[in-house]
Amino acid sequence: MDRYVQQFINRLSLASIIAATFILFVLFIRTPETCVNPNITKPKPHHRFPKSTCDFAHRTYTSIKKNNRRVWSTTAWIQTVLSFKSQFQTLQDKKLFTKHSRALVVSAGAGQAVMALKEMGLHDITGVEVVDSPPLVRRADPHSLPFFDNAFDLGFSAYLDRALFPDRYVAEMERTVRLGGACVVAVEECGGREVEEVVKLFRKSKMLGIRNVTMGDETRTRIVLRVMSD
Repeated sequence: MDRYVQQFINRLSLASIIAATFILFVLFIRTPETCVNPNITKPKPHHRFPKSTCDFAHRTYTSIKKNNRRVWSTTAWIQTVLSFKSQFQTLQDKKLFTKHSRALVVSAGAGQAVMALKEMGLHDITGVEVVDSPPLVRRADPHSLPFFDNAFDLGFSAYLDRALFPDRYVAEMERTVRLGGACVVAVEECGGREVEEVVKLFRKSKMLGIRNVTMGDETRTRIVLRVMSD
């Protein structure tokens, strides 16, 4: 009796496996109803993106140029660029750089500070960040800048306080800025002893001034220094 029961169970298991395999095969070859019809010329809002992997049509590619045009026209971008231009104008008034200066912007982000300098008439500007944002910013490690010594007249960073290794970050700025050139950095709003700690990082430069300024939507402390030795 037990032998017949076992045979019945084996047959039932085999039948279940065959049925399951058939169902999976049918599901595999069948086109899901959630696919987006590629022939729709004006898709409805809920049809703009595929709801399943069955839609192999290429999605629209947005060029860098087109994406930049969109980003650069936003109010936030324009206001940030204007705030940087205001700060650079005060530095230019102090004769810290001219339109013919070679400028380096470290931790340049998306490139607002780079654009601000361009709009002021500078032509030789290099913006670097760990992630590039062409055409304004190229990729480079701020702790190991790929430039020769004394390559720039002006070194600028609005976010020194976000550096992983501030001492190395500053050393690279001083190395790449020529003797007599200017290093301008900004940190989270601070004063007194905190400013002294930042200034101590600069071993080859002399502090020229400190000021709380607006950069983008932040109030930050700007420190201006002149490189005094190689």
